[in-house]
Amino acid sequence: MKSLMIAAASVAAIGFAAPAMAQDMTPSGYGTIGGAFINAEGADLGAVQGRVGARFGQYLGVEGELSAGVSDDSTSFAGTRANVDLNYQAGVYAVGYLPVTPKADIFARVGYSKSEFDVSIPGLSGSGDVDGVAYGIGGQYFFTEKDGIRVDVTRHDSDDGDADVVGIGYVRKF
Repeated sequence: MKSLMIAAASVAAIGFAAPAMAQDMTPSGYGTIGGAFINAEGADLGAVQGRVGARFGQYLGVEGELSAGVSDDSTSFAGTRANVDLNYQAGVYAVGYLPVTPKADIFARVGYSKSEFDVSIPGLSGSGDVDGVAYGIGGQYFFTEKDGIRVDVTRHDSDDGDADVVGIGYVRKF
C-alpha cells in the first residue's frame, strides 16, 4: 500500500512538472529606462537607471542594471555634515516572475551590485565603493504588447553600508 501511494504521488508530481518543463525557454529580451530614488545611510540620492534583461519562459530571467547619480545629498557622518554623491551603481540579478494576468507580473530578484560614491566633508574629500548582495521585489504592467511600466524596491546589503532603492521606469520588450 505504501509503495502504491509513493507511485501515485510520483505520477502526480510528474504530471504537474511536465507543463512547466515543456514551456518554451527561448529567451525574450527587454530593456528599461527610468529613475531611482536611493536612501544610502541617510543620504537621499537620485539616479537615472537602465536595465537590459532576458526572460526564459514565464517564470525565470536574468538582468543587468546600471545607474548614474543625478542628485546628491548631505548627511551626518561622525558628527560632521558630509556631502554624498553617487557616481554609479551596477548589478546583475536572477529574476523570478509570477504572471498575474497576461499583461501584469510580480517578480522577485536577487544578485550582486557594486556602487561608487564621492563623499566630502569640509577640508576633505574622497571616493569609495560598496559591493554586496542585492535583493528586491516589484511589479510590471504592459499597456501594449511591447510597452509597459515597472516599479521595484531593492535592498543593497554590504558590510560597508546599506541602501534602499525605489525604481520606476518604462519597459520595452524586444
